[in-house]
Amino acid sequence: MAEISATSFPSSSSSALAFRTSHNGSLKCENVAVPRTSSQFQELSLKRSQLVGNAVVTGHVAGFRSCKNQAIQAVLSGDGTALPADSKEAGLRGKLKKVVLAYSGGLDTSVIVPWLKENYGCEVVCFTADVGQGIKELEGLEQKAKASGASQLVVKDLTEEFVKDYIFPCLRAGAIYERKYLLGTSMARPVIAKAMVDVAAEVGADAVAHGCTGKGNDQVRFELTFFSLNPQLKVVAPWREWEIQGREDAIEYAKKHNIPVPVTKKSIYSRDRNLWHLSHEGDLLEDPANEPKKDMYMMSVDPEDAPDQPEYIEIGIESGIPVALNGKALSPATLLAELNTIGGKHGIGRIDMVENRLVGMKSRGVYETPGGTILFAAVQELESLTLDRESIQVKDSLALKYAEMVYAGRWFDPLRESMDAFMEKITETSTGSVTLKLYKGSVSVTGRRSPNSLYRQDISSFEKSEIYNQADAAGFINIFG
Repeated sequence: MAEISATSFPSSSSSALAFRTSHNGSLKCENVAVPRTSSQFQELSLKRSQLVGNAVVTGHVAGFRSCKNQAIQAVLSGDGTALPADSKEAGLRGKLKKVVLAYSGGLDTSVIVPWLKENYGCEVVCFTADVGQGIKELEGLEQKAKASGASQLVVKDLTEEFVKDYIFPCLRAGAIYERKYLLGTSMARPVIAKAMVDVAAEVGADAVAHGCTGKGNDQVRFELTFFSLNPQLKVVAPWREWEIQGREDAIEYAKKHNIPVPVTKKSIYSRDRNLWHLSHEGDLLEDPANEPKKDMYMMSVDPEDAPDQPEYIEIGIESGIPVALNGKALSPATLLAELNTIGGKHGIGRIDMVENRLVGMKSRGVYETPGGTILFAAVQELESLTLDRESIQVKDSLALKYAEMVYAGRWFDPLRESMDAFMEKITETSTGSVTLKLYKGSVSVTGRRSPNSLYRQDISSFEKSEIYNQADAAGFINIFG
C-alpha cells in the first residue's frame, strides 16, 4: 500500500503540519521541515497556494479536501518505501536536483520522465492537475508514473479554483480573443503552472518541466507563469532540446529505455479538454477549406439532431458573476458543468476559426464551449440594463486587451490585474437574472431584469409621458448638429 500524506503549510514557519496514515489505518500528526528559499518567495508561494476544492490522487492515493488559506497535497511515494536519495551524478546535459513535470500519462510525458533522469541526473516528480478534463484521463496515472521512473505522483483537483479565479474573471471582463475564441486553454495554463510552482516549493524541487512543443502558445503560458511566481526555478522544455521528432521516435526511445508505451488509440486530432471547453486541431482541420466531420465533436450534438422543442433557462448573476441556475445557487464548477450538459444537448457553443498564434503563425481550430457560450450571452445581456453607454464602450475596448494578455500567457502581469480591478468595479451593479432560449445551436435572450436597471419604461415608452417632452429634442439636435 502506498503511503498517503497531506501537508499543511502555515503562513510563517519553517515547518509544516503533516498527517500520515499508519499501517493500522490510524491518522498521525507530525511536524516536518519545509524547504526554504528567500523569505520573499516563500511568502509569495504560500499566498499562491490557497487552493479551493479537493486534492485527489488516483489509484492507492486518497483524497483530501482543502480549506481556504491552506495548501494541501496528496503524494504518492512509490510502494510505501522511502524515496531514493538524489543522484550525485550529472546527466548528459547537466545536473538538476529534482524536477516537477507537468504530466498527463500520455506517450510524450511518459518518455520525458526517463529523458529528464538521463539528461539531468535528477529525481522526477510528476504533477497532474484536474481542471475538469474527465475522470478517464486521470485513470491509471499511478502505474504509468511508476513505470516511467517517477518517484512521486501529485494530483490536485483545481476545478473550483479554475472556474472561480480564472474563468469567471474573464467572463466578467467579456474577454474574447479575435472575435470568437473564449480562451479555454489560455485560462487553464496559468492555474496549472501556479500549482506546479506550489508543488515545487513543497517537495523542494529546483526545476519544472513541461511537454509543450516549440510551435505552440502553451510553452509561453507555462513559462511566463513560472517566471512570475518563482524566477529561481529552472525550466526544462524537452521538445526544444531533444532529438525526438515525432511519435515513432518517442516509441523507439521508450522501448530502448524499457518504458511501457501507453496502450491507447491515438486520435487523429490534437485535443485539449477542461471544464470550460474542448478544442480540436490537426489532421483534416489543417486545411481551412475542410468542413469538420460530424463525428469529431464530443461535448455537443449536431444542431440538426438537437431537440425539436426549445428549452428556457434562467441565469442568476451577482456583480457580473454567475451564481445560480433556474433559481438554484450553485458553486462555480457545478454551475458550469450543468450548463455544459444542457448546452451540449442543444448543440450550443461550436466555433470554427482561424486564429493568430502568439508565436506568429496562423492555426485553425474547432472549439466546443456549450456552458461558456450560454454564460457569455447572459452576462453581456445583463450589462445592457446596468451599464451606461460610455461604460460599455470603455469596458469593451479593454476587454480586447484583456483577452490578448490572457491568450499570451500574461495572467500574472500587473496590467491584467489592474484591468481586472476595473472590471470588478464597473460591474458592481450588474446583478440580476437573464432568461435564455436554447434551440438547435442558438442562444436567444428572452428576458432580463435587475434591481439596478438603468432602463426606465416611463421615459422610453411611446405612450404620452409627463417626464420627457418630445419638443425639447429640437434644441438638442440643433446644438448636437
